[in-house]
Amino acid sequence: MREDTTMRRFLWRWRRNPLRRREDVLEGWILLITWLVVAVAGPVAGVLGSQATASAAAQRRAERHEVTATLAADAVGHGRVGVATGDRAGATVRWTAPDGTRHSGRASVDQGLKAGSRVTVWIDQRGHLAAAPPTAAQAEVDAAFMGAASSVAVVAAAAAGYYGARVVLDRRRRGTWETEWQEIGSLWGRAAS
Repeated sequence: MREDTTMRRFLWRWRRNPLRRREDVLEGWILLITWLVVAVAGPVAGVLGSQATASAAAQRRAERHEVTATLAADAVGHGRVGVATGDRAGATVRWTAPDGTRHSGRASVDQGLKAGSRVTVWIDQRGHLAAAPPTAAQAEVDAAFMGAASSVAVVAAAAAGYYGARVVLDRRRRGTWETEWQEIGSLWGRAAS
């Protein structure tokens, strides 16, 4: 019985009712469309966002590869005493690209390494330094996050659209009610005199 009254209350906007206004019907349709967008477009946006992120990560992994480079100078930190393990410093490195050309550039390496030390850096297809591509696990996490964020963004946009439309419809209803009250009030004034 409880579900029956809940369903009736939900569908009241479409029932024939002398108190029902055009704005009520319009709000009902907007609510229905909003729920359809949430139910269909939200998951689709999540899947598309996840696939796009996973594809971009896979492309970065395919385009970048590791090479061994040599430090041109000592990797010195920013003047801090008592360097902790894992601290990084920018240092000039030299490497040979797969095509045999020699390159140099600045890369982030472990602090404290001496000139001539061998380090691993990532390069792109042109042989230029590049950031390390995400690991498979990082790519999965990023894809899941972007999928969820895309889905939430669609749901939030749909909800904002519904509530924005409802504000406009409520203003129209209040304006109509105000006009009707003025008409009724003028009739009451005539009946009293």
